[in-house]
Amino acid sequence: MTRIKRGYIARRRRTKIRLFASSFRGAHSRLTRTITQQKIRALVSAHRDRGRQKRDFRRLWITRINAVIRNNKVYFIYSKLIHNMYKKELLLNRKILAQIAILNKSCLYMISNEIIK
Repeated sequence: MTRIKRGYIARRRRTKIRLFASSFRGAHSRLTRTITQQKIRALVSAHRDRGRQKRDFRRLWITRINAVIRNNKVYFIYSKLIHNMYKKELLLNRKILAQIAILNKSCLYMISNEIIK
């Protein structure tokens, strides 16, 4: 019997997976089975950490706003500032407020004075 050469589809699939894992260390970038396991693990971690990143940044912004507010006696509590902003319909998100609090504190004073009035 003559030898039958296999097709290229499986090889193409493995090469694609190897390109994904080319920066991994050791067997994680060399052995096909461990490469597929590490690829799944990496994608699961990436998906999980996208949500975690949003949470972490929101916490960071809240901490920054709260620190500036308490230092300069604009407001005593962060939650009261946000609550009064919503009551006055000053809709600034926490990211923008944190940038204002760090870069331009006088602008934050103006915003808090608008809320107090």
